Amino acid sequence: MIITKKAVPRRTVLRGVGATLALPLLDGMVPALSALGRTAARPVRRLGVVYVPNGIEEAQWRPAAAGAAFEFTPTLKPLEPFRERLLVVSGLENTAARPGPGELAGQHSRPAAAFLTGMHAKRTTGSSLELGVSMDQLVATSLGRETQLASLELSLEGVDTVNGVSTCDTGYSCAYLNISWRNTTTPMPRETNPRVVFERLFGDVGSTNPAVRLARIRAQRSILDSVLEKVRDLRREVGAGDNVKISEYLEAVRDVERRIQTAEAQADRELPVVDSPSGIPVSFEAHARLMYDLQLLAFQTDLTRVFSFMVGREQSGMTYPQIGVPDAHHPISHHRNDPELRAKIARINQYHVSLFAEFVERLRSTPDGDGSLLDNVMILYGASLRDGNAHSYDDLNLLLVGGGAGRLAGGRHLVFPAETPLANLHLTLMDKLGVPVDQFGDGTGTLDGLFLD
Repeated sequence: MIITKKAVPRRTVLRGVGATLALPLLDGMVPALSALGRTAARPVRRLGVVYVPNGIEEAQWRPAAAGAAFEFTPTLKPLEPFRERLLVVSGLENTAARPGPGELAGQHSRPAAAFLTGMHAKRTTGSSLELGVSMDQLVATSLGRETQLASLELSLEGVDTVNGVSTCDTGYSCAYLNISWRNTTTPMPRETNPRVVFERLFGDVGSTNPAVRLARIRAQRSILDSVLEKVRDLRREVGAGDNVKISEYLEAVRDVERRIQTAEAQADRELPVVDSPSGIPVSFEAHARLMYDLQLLAFQTDLTRVFSFMVGREQSGMTYPQIGVPDAHHPISHHRNDPELRAKIARINQYHVSLFAEFVERLRSTPDGDGSLLDNVMILYGASLRDGNAHSYDDLNLLLVGGGAGRLAGGRHLVFPAETPLANLHLTLMDKLGVPVDQFGDGTGTLDGLFLD
């Protein structure tokens, strides 16, 4: 038998003047022989982590029933269209956040630091940090061998300051508010500026000086223009289906770039007396959507298979007047069982979930292999504290979203026994991602019931 079909290399990139553009997964990238048995490339496994701060208003989050018969609560309602790709997870404890001898119970740093590491943070305000490698970075070390970027670490806010002093727990370095750790002493730096993220993904398109960059953006064409001729050449080599994918992908990239440029212009126009970082939208909602879209593009182009995204940091002072909550988040999380304050926390929780649900819909509508990006990803969503008022770290409110490349069994509310370490979930996820480890943090073993075996 003679096979004449040629395959487009999987790592094909389009190189133009000052730009390198990775492509989404195309049918034409399937080796000719394997294409006889399928029409799309074998899906890859991906991991995402979305972290929300200051605890959860549990009464509006937690389904009453366990198992497949659970009903969506007000906070989780935006995710109802994705029921079969959703696991609500209750009962796990962030056990490494427990206070040690002489340590205070009401802390944010220890729970945040333990969330992905399963390790107890050494109490220090200086440079003698001591924690552990986070789960996402262990996965990135393995899956990152096949991508240009091992992982992305993003956030919507940096370190808050009051009168020039960082707002972190007494006795703890602000570094412990990071959830991703490269090793026992080094947290992964987080990027809040979507322009910087875009350039990291697709190349440097200007000076770091905001004024120079704005002038250059206005003067030069889109970075995509320099590769359009190469796109036309590639389109002659692939089929009609791939041509549609290329068109949709290029428009998505162009749309993200367009909105970044708009954000820069708005920041310059609306906040002329504030030293606002260029590229960060004034609107929280626009900022969040843009960062989610960049993470989707990173997955779609296979530039990385691992991301962690902090919607906010612990002790966040973010306000949400757009949803009727002008109060700073952290102070109202100390609600003292005041029904009005608890209702505001629930409103913030639902707002965060609704923005996440938009991202999940984008994942579901983006083709990947024989399915969608949502089919082939596992995303852990949740907080390191159960309740911000009590600073409790037991019985956490968590979600697992995605299909896990056909292995994650969704549509259920799973309730695990009390004091089951959160690190056991991480052990389970790493095992299913092909990164098994014998020991992780304070984990005691893998969890049953999450996956189809």
